[in-house]
Amino acid sequence: MSASLRITPTDPFPEDLEKLKDEKLQVLDSQVHRQLDHEIVTEGESHPETEFRHQELDMEFEHRDN
Repeated sequence: MSASLRITPTDPFPEDLEKLKDEKLQVLDSQVHRQLDHEIVTEGESHPETEFRHQELDMEFEHRDN
């Protein structure tokens, strides 16, 4: 799998998700989900930074829905 399809815990991550357009946010969410899947398959658990990023994205999506 290409590294561009995932965002690793050491890759840069936007500080302010509110500034991202919906399309970019959805791409970032897909990358984080792929990384979570990769970590669980290869390590047996997810990295705390990846979990944190996943939660941040979920909160931003919830904020945009309201």
